[in-house]
Amino acid sequence: MGSQSQTSFVSQAAKSGARPFNMFGPAFEYLVDAAQRSVLFWDVMRQRGNQYREHLTETAPHVLDYEAELIVDGRKLDRPVNYALVRIVPPAGIRIDPKRRPFVVVDPRAGHGPGIGGFKADSEIGVALKAGHPCYFVGFLPEPVPGQTIEDIGRAEAKFLEKVIALHPDADGKPCVIGNCQAGWAVMMLAALRPELFGPIIVAGSPLSYWQGVHGKNPMRYTGGLLGGSWLTAFASDLGHGKFDGAWLVQNFENQNPANTFWSKQYNLYSKIDTEAPRYLGFERWWGGHVNLNADEIQFIVDQLFVGNNLAAGNIRTSDGTAIDLRNIRSPIVVFCSQGDNVTPPQQALGWILDLYQDVDEIRAYGQTIVYAIHDTIGHLGIFVSSGVARKEHGEFSSNIDLIDTLPPGLYEAKFERKGDGSVNPDLASGDWIMRCEMRTLDDIRALGGNDMDDERSFAAAERVSQVNLALYRAFVQPVVRACSNPALADLVRRWHPLRLQYEMFSNANAMMAPVAGWAEQVRTGRRPASADNPFIAMQENMSRQIVAGLDGWRAAAEDFSERVFRAVYGSKPFQAALGINPVNDQPLRRASKNPLHHELINKRIAELKSQMSSGGSREAVIRALIFVGLGRAAVDERGFERLRRIRDKYPDITLAEFKRIVREQFYILLLDSEGALSALPAMLPPEPEVRQQAIDLIKDVLSAAGELSSDDRERLQRIERLLGKEDRLKVVRNPAASTRAPSSKAS
Repeated sequence: MGSQSQTSFVSQAAKSGARPFNMFGPAFEYLVDAAQRSVLFWDVMRQRGNQYREHLTETAPHVLDYEAELIVDGRKLDRPVNYALVRIVPPAGIRIDPKRRPFVVVDPRAGHGPGIGGFKADSEIGVALKAGHPCYFVGFLPEPVPGQTIEDIGRAEAKFLEKVIALHPDADGKPCVIGNCQAGWAVMMLAALRPELFGPIIVAGSPLSYWQGVHGKNPMRYTGGLLGGSWLTAFASDLGHGKFDGAWLVQNFENQNPANTFWSKQYNLYSKIDTEAPRYLGFERWWGGHVNLNADEIQFIVDQLFVGNNLAAGNIRTSDGTAIDLRNIRSPIVVFCSQGDNVTPPQQALGWILDLYQDVDEIRAYGQTIVYAIHDTIGHLGIFVSSGVARKEHGEFSSNIDLIDTLPPGLYEAKFERKGDGSVNPDLASGDWIMRCEMRTLDDIRALGGNDMDDERSFAAAERVSQVNLALYRAFVQPVVRACSNPALADLVRRWHPLRLQYEMFSNANAMMAPVAGWAEQVRTGRRPASADNPFIAMQENMSRQIVAGLDGWRAAAEDFSERVFRAVYGSKPFQAALGINPVNDQPLRRASKNPLHHELINKRIAELKSQMSSGGSREAVIRALIFVGLGRAAVDERGFERLRRIRDKYPDITLAEFKRIVREQFYILLLDSEGALSALPAMLPPEPEVRQQAIDLIKDVLSAAGELSSDDRERLQRIERLLGKEDRLKVVRNPAASTRAPSSKAS
């Protein structure tokens, strides 16, 4: 009774502002808030653990936010795999255009379960559906089919694409395939072997050149050398009785950012406990959905890709001896990466271009179109899960996939400009951004940084050490480990993995967590959060920043140390010589070989194009003239293409494939002999003045879609007019909204 009277007295005194109790008010408020947040935090941890356990019991666990129906079960193929093709059922209100090319999203099997490409409404699948494309998803089960290999998975995905193509015979083009992270290299390998199955390819956050990087950043590429190579992968697979636990891959990701792993992720939940729980639990459902790989699968990945870096060099062969040459890909390739990605930095995402080609002309000689986009800050996971990235980059790629598919061969960088009230012809650009593809050279890729020959020799030495250590392990240790391993031990090792334990320990399986749910319910009914201006909240935030700074400092020191050790060991010239690597060799170690037959085919194609210099009619002439004028801009704007597409829609006999063929032929003809190509224009168009005027008006209309024409545009267009017998003064089509503005971007 006395205690209740005392509490009442304190409460009344605090309300009345009486001294000395008012001076302790912020402290009392903070302590109550902190205690309540702690209870709610541990309740979210309990929910996370229960969610993890429930996820494990599902037959096909995934985190897709969309209803899906099974189309092809990979377990029923001639070479069964644990992959499946599903069709995404469009949500209510989404209208799908059956003539638009389908999208196929392939999720990475990098330790996590499937679904991140359709994790929420604003996602790769979401923006593709919004753009009217039919969507399919390639996912997988937690357990691999015994004996399946990376090559088997490639065959299965080829079957999936064949099925999608068969389901959409009237589509404007072949499927656009999105490969996230490790699915990116898998998609690229398949596209090199079966190029006829693919429309544009989008690889997001995908490492294709594993040795590349810059000093002082992104040390994950040194891991293989510091661990002595891939013998540890074989050891982990043997402990798993022929299976590799994907939780080890997830832990590798977490090790890259200890500040986030050990503090920020949890603190963000604790500090925003009243609002953050749903987002946190949604992400953890995917992050904790660990899957397994067969020993042969992970060994191939580590030996051939992570440590060997053999993909871009064309050193990987299939079981029948076919070399996987990325130059065989005939579809446009869109590479999306970020400067803020510490797992797949831009050098690893784009370095393969330098391994394959000497210059842009060689890219064009192979008929390849490569478009890259570099985000400034987003992290690795943000490339797939960020709503802002989905609405911007992925949204623009989806809306403008036909533009990308018809770009002339070459190297481009995609740039994005926010659409505003002052934008020219905003109705011609979908979404909130305007995409522009600007021509680039290999020097732009080199400017991002990369390895010198000393680095290349160091990584080659690490690969050689890996081969030696793996051979020693297989000869002397592997027989003993396999003799001791059994399914029960393998299951125990997996269950006791630290990442799995952190979920199990805080679930209802732990009796000590039983009362937490009741406590949390009581807290929610009497929740009293501290005010935002409470000084103890500011102290808490400051302490958090100091902890993050300390962990970041520790990470930076550890990364610097690991890089120094790697370079000291593998950069030693005597050590390299002992491994059979010439320590003074200045020739590229991973340059893809040239095929003499390709040069013969190129010469034959050149002769064929020259013979077609005067061939064609009005369509070919207009497109040739349009390309000639646009070449001065060195960029293509989506608004110009949209205006051209609307014109093309009036002529249903011109399919997208036919339009793409004409664009490429006319582009090559202009490159071979621009003067001869222009001189042939008058003979390709009917002599009637009104027909020629219509052609010139069409060119003006398309070019002016992005704004007023530049002086170079006018000069080129006047030359076309003179060739066609039109000496009239150029009349520029102005947009009323832009009449008082300076000329906009030089893109067309």
